[in-house]
Amino acid sequence: MFDQNAFIDFMLKHKVVGTFDEAIQLNSGRYSNWYVNWRDIAADAYALDLLCDQVLAFCQSQDLQVDTYYGVPEGASKLGFLCQYKYAKQSSNFAPGSHVLSMGRGKVKAHGSPKDQFFLGVPKGRTLVIEDVTTTGMSLVLAIKKLKEAQVDVIGAIALTNRMDDPNIDVEKELATLNVPYLCLSTGKSIAQNMLHRHKEGQLDLSKASLQEFETLAQSN
Repeated sequence: MFDQNAFIDFMLKHKVVGTFDEAIQLNSGRYSNWYVNWRDIAADAYALDLLCDQVLAFCQSQDLQVDTYYGVPEGASKLGFLCQYKYAKQSSNFAPGSHVLSMGRGKVKAHGSPKDQFFLGVPKGRTLVIEDVTTTGMSLVLAIKKLKEAQVDVIGAIALTNRMDDPNIDVEKELATLNVPYLCLSTGKSIAQNMLHRHKEGQLDLSKASLQEFETLAQSN
């Protein structure tokens, strides 16, 4: 069973979320005093295995009918690959040829068929696209467009974290134009609320700048 509070606890335990004394510039061009970084977990086999279980539990809680899990290149490539492998192993119909293992190429191959140029194993059936962090949403949108060009049936997209701290960015609306529903396991708002609670309880020390940013985010729509 998926529990968002437990998921955020998992993020904090593995130091996926943290703060900076001095604001840094995000991909969107905005400046922020907090970050979300899933790269260390993606580099640890044990932690990544636990993360995959969380993703599969989330998809089950949302009743998502998935044939192929596909990670956005390259930030979520390993996550998508391992989720697909674990899902396939758990399936009652697991057999030779029953499930594809698919990865997107970070660098497009210069020759060959379009499918070979963009993919190492083209996703089959109902495909769910996974992203680690949604900041601008550009990587996610581009990945979905490439999948659709290859005639892949994209039934949805999920993000481990949607920062949702830029009012000018609405990823859900953008993906709706592609007929792709968007869900996320955690949001900037839910993380901010958790961080503020820990600060209030004396479990976490936040700088004045981080505190102000989290307070604003926690009250957002």
